[in-house]
Amino acid sequence: MKVDSLAENLFFTTVRIDTVAPNGGRGSGTGFLFAHKLGEEKHAPFLVTNKHVVEGMQAGSLTFHQRKEDQPNLGVGFRLDVQEWAKFWFGHPSPDVDIAITPFLPLEAHIKQNNNVDLFYRYITSDMLPTSEQDEQFDAIESVTFIGYPNGIWDSKNLLPVARRGTTASPMSVDFEGTPRFIIDASVFGGSSGSPVFVLNQGMITDKRGNTTIGSRALFVGVIAAVFFRTHLNQIIAVPVPTQTRPMAEQQEMIDLGIVFKARTVVETIEAFIKASGGA
Repeated sequence: MKVDSLAENLFFTTVRIDTVAPNGGRGSGTGFLFAHKLGEEKHAPFLVTNKHVVEGMQAGSLTFHQRKEDQPNLGVGFRLDVQEWAKFWFGHPSPDVDIAITPFLPLEAHIKQNNNVDLFYRYITSDMLPTSEQDEQFDAIESVTFIGYPNGIWDSKNLLPVARRGTTASPMSVDFEGTPRFIIDASVFGGSSGSPVFVLNQGMITDKRGNTTIGSRALFVGVIAAVFFRTHLNQIIAVPVPTQTRPMAEQQEMIDLGIVFKARTVVETIEAFIKASGGA
């Protein structure tokens, strides 16, 4: 596979996460690589996921693609096992924002120095966040694409994630219930936790006023974190996307509405990390 197109590049922004709970239970989630722009030419790269993928877990692992020349060596990966999993991550300062990050460069250097492995990946960058003008051009209902490992499903032969699509169920320009979130109408399952969400336009871009331009773009708009359930009492509740695959009681069912934390919360977490670390 030669990685050329915009969509092909998005498949290599994610990292598979596998976790082990104190009781031995195993789960899965999604991480992705994000490069925060610090200046004209300087970027700070981080690995991003949800807090609930991290907290309460005894250990975790990250599976990367290996590189062959300037392309991915499909099917040849590298798994990094992390024992002190929770200490490995830094969370958004607000307890209500389900975003966690860890610096990526030390990980890459460790893998290279100790295993002589070159990784293949693509970053989501700060430049991919919608500008205020683009945010105003979004319609109330937009198609979205998210990439990850739902229920741990992936192409295990080639180590590729799964791309899924849906639509916004609340306007992205509005903070859902006064929080930095919006809702998507899509099938969100365990393992989708931490999946990056994009507005992906291929060949044509249309704004809410019907103006159309020729071109393609991928705008990073958020991170999947939770899903709505209907309970046996017929209540609708929002809970973190489960990382562990387990039987679900018949009285509790997903209703295909996922909660997405807006992309700006990733930037906020990185800026809080830089400040806490004594950086500029």
